Amino acid sequence: MSSSNPGKPIPADPAAAASDQPALEVDPQSIGDGDYGDEMNSYTTSLKSSITDYQYENGRRYHAFRAGSYPLPNDDREAERLDIFHHAMTLSLGGKLHLAPVGEHPMRVLDIGTGTGIWAIQMGDEYPSADILGVDLSPTQPTFIPLNVSFEVDDVESPWTFSAPFDYIHCRYMSASIGDWPRLFSQTFKHLKPGGWAEFHDFDFHFYSDDKSVETKGEKIVAWCDKILEGYDKLGRESTPGPKLEGWAKEAGFENITNKVLKYPMGIWPKDKNYKEQGAFNYLQLMNGFEGLSLASLTRAYNMSPADVYEFIAEARNDLKRPDLHILYNG
Repeated sequence: MSSSNPGKPIPADPAAAASDQPALEVDPQSIGDGDYGDEMNSYTTSLKSSITDYQYENGRRYHAFRAGSYPLPNDDREAERLDIFHHAMTLSLGGKLHLAPVGEHPMRVLDIGTGTGIWAIQMGDEYPSADILGVDLSPTQPTFIPLNVSFEVDDVESPWTFSAPFDYIHCRYMSASIGDWPRLFSQTFKHLKPGGWAEFHDFDFHFYSDDKSVETKGEKIVAWCDKILEGYDKLGRESTPGPKLEGWAKEAGFENITNKVLKYPMGIWPKDKNYKEQGAFNYLQLMNGFEGLSLASLTRAYNMSPADVYEFIAEARNDLKRPDLHILYNG
């Protein structure tokens, strides 16, 4: 997706440019002789705690920053699932990390909701001249990363404060993560360089099949899927953004929009080698992710007990194991 936004000229007087904002008051407790010293150490320690004092719920770990706004865990089990799903998603793109024509030397790249950082790290390796920034609610990315890759804890639903626009903004698998998608698109548009590209890759996770095997024999896994998606929606997080991406892009002012729907199989039933490999990774990520995908959605939105959630999961997991159910969803 391309933006025709011409960008704004840099004002000669930055204070005048912010004249529509109220003046900032000085905290009288911060006034004194000398430098910040112990006061700054105490304050920054408190800030760090607000990010890393994770929340624990039903045996799973969740983010601390903006606690409760994202209904999936951020623990090691979830990180492993996300990395497995990353492989399925890159396979769906023919082994590519993106489809947008970013050129051989993109300069500034933003990865929205970077998760484990695996996409940003691989982009850093592929484009060593680029400056790759990944943002997420959780600081769970690795520390040994390419020199041109960095990560920040941030909430992309808050006003963006990046110092410079981007050549390319990437947003992938933010289902159940965002409450106001039109605003996210608007902020993305405003923070692209003229002629820059944005790429949104998201999903409609409602299960179906080409041969109607899921519709006729997969009632347990369909019921599970529909229930957790409804739960995300009840919690104010859009569960099914995929079909709406093109409309939101048009509303935000993007031009040269390309919309592509991809099939994602679940399991090794496809004859095609690439789809079979995708399906294997997809099967693994869901088999390992049933609990993490379900607990917050069902206990928070429906007040289900953890025991009832596990029973519900067990029935769906049995359906997933069946090779006669040719499960698909769209991305």
